[in-house]
Amino acid sequence: MAKVRKAIIPAAGLGTRFLPATKAMAKEMLPIVNKPTIQFIVEEALASGIEDILIVTGKSKRPIEDHFDSNVELESNLADKGRDDLLEIIGETVGLNLFFKRQSYPKGLGDAVLQAKAFVGDEPFVVMLGDDLMVDEVPLTKQLIDAYDVTKASNIAVMPVPHEDTDKYGVIDPEAQFSEKIYNVKQFVEKPKPEDAPSNLAIIGRYLLTPEIFDLLETQGEGAGNEIQLTDAIDRLNKTQRVFAYEFTGRRYDVGNKLGYMQTSIEYGLEQDDIKEGLKEYLLSIEDEL
Repeated sequence: MAKVRKAIIPAAGLGTRFLPATKAMAKEMLPIVNKPTIQFIVEEALASGIEDILIVTGKSKRPIEDHFDSNVELESNLADKGRDDLLEIIGETVGLNLFFKRQSYPKGLGDAVLQAKAFVGDEPFVVMLGDDLMVDEVPLTKQLIDAYDVTKASNIAVMPVPHEDTDKYGVIDPEAQFSEKIYNVKQFVEKPKPEDAPSNLAIIGRYLLTPEIFDLLETQGEGAGNEIQLTDAIDRLNKTQRVFAYEFTGRRYDVGNKLGYMQTSIEYGLEQDDIKEGLKEYLLSIEDEL
């Protein structure tokens, strides 16, 4: 059985929810305190044993490449000032096995994943979306890899959401459980109306897929939003080989909308030793205004 070594991070979206900030800036570079959101995703991949990462980019995404490259002038300046602490921080983003591929037109998540066909080859791989930050004792990507080792099949991360929000997600129609956290799936449904949703188990931003998905993506027609939807191709894959749903029980931070982004920034700020006390005092000081 092939080892899961590769990950794809789609980062070609237009970021319209964060305009005007994202007019000339990659959404994935918006910081959570002092770290770009995409760096959290890369760190999760590395902590899960991923060796090679492809970031699928689009227009105005060059800052992502620059962030993961060396900055000789900055490094020299910090060295001259004896700021070894900051040199260590920026060193975490350099020398990684990162590759970049541009998606010429924003045709949907399915098309973004299809750009990685040559990079992946005939190996199983992980898709990691930058809108979701996952926190657990064991990284979610590692949990999916462990589930693949057991099931020998694709595993899609899911999590319960309020039933009225099912039209914002791909949702599974679960059958019997394979094990405590792993479900057999009858079908995958992209953004169903709440009254039509087969469950409230929503697909969140981590997928472990077998390479057969690429043949299906090449023939996948447009779906919701007139885009090529990865969920639709996964549903077709499930008809020819088993695709399991893996229930994540850790903490998920949705940074793909302004409210979730602000909530995440505050919670992460409260974990930063250098600012947490000041941030607590500030939040308490405005309590009466809330």
